[in-house]
Amino acid sequence: MRIALPTTVDEAVRALAAEPGSQLLAGGTDFCVEGNFALRRPPAVVSLRRVAELRQVEVTAERIRVGAGTTYTDMMGPELAGALPALAVAARTVGSPQIRNAGTLGGNLATASPAGDTLPLLVALDAVVDVAGPEGPRTLGLAELVTGVKRTTLAPGEVIVGVTVERSRGSQQFLKVGTRNAMVIAIASSAVVLDVDARAVRVGLGSVGPVPLRAPEAEAHAAEAIDWGTFRASEAALSRFGELAGRACAPITDHRSSAAYRRRAVEVIARRGLERCLGDAA
Repeated sequence: MRIALPTTVDEAVRALAAEPGSQLLAGGTDFCVEGNFALRRPPAVVSLRRVAELRQVEVTAERIRVGAGTTYTDMMGPELAGALPALAVAARTVGSPQIRNAGTLGGNLATASPAGDTLPLLVALDAVVDVAGPEGPRTLGLAELVTGVKRTTLAPGEVIVGVTVERSRGSQQFLKVGTRNAMVIAIASSAVVLDVDARAVRVGLGSVGPVPLRAPEAEAHAAEAIDWGTFRASEAALSRFGELAGRACAPITDHRSSAAYRRRAVEVIARRGLERCLGDAA
């Protein structure tokens, strides 16, 4: 198997074009497992480890841009933890320290697993994904990128370069339910974002549908129910918010959970996330 070691995004794109069917390698936390079980045997591998621009993080007053090569460990660092605290919490729930040191944001996006831990927050924040390819650069929303279970709209030869989100004033929470407290794939996950200036609530749901989901009815209900002067909402309003978030799910029953349990889990963690956001803002 041939291995290319580009040092720039352009070189990576050219390496992919030179060997159709090549496999991109960032952290390798999914690809290496599949390779060990002979589930994937590409003719060549294009390693992104030496592409420094993919690991760049930019935090300004208006927006946050996270390079696709940023590892989960990097997401837990002070710069991103301060700007995107829910992303840091999500990163902390991923695997073991060894996995967090290797796995990357771009890999989580490209794998497009419904249980991807960074995806609920990114969909809640209307993240924009930058992509480079043989036809040039393009940008697309997360909902445009991830179209199904492990399916994306990435064209052959394209590389995810980074993700950009607009900054908002307010708190955010990420909660996850699994069969144990650590090193577990999510049965259900939820990100709740409180945008104080827009007087809006945004919700992203993971592992309860083929793609990361929003809960627009729950968002609209919360925006109306919250007293934005005191950051309080009634018990009935909070319960209704959780119920509407649960209705936004499209869960399945599998070996890890029933669909009914997933829906109920979302009701609980979405409500809990909103309660914590309001408590932080008060």
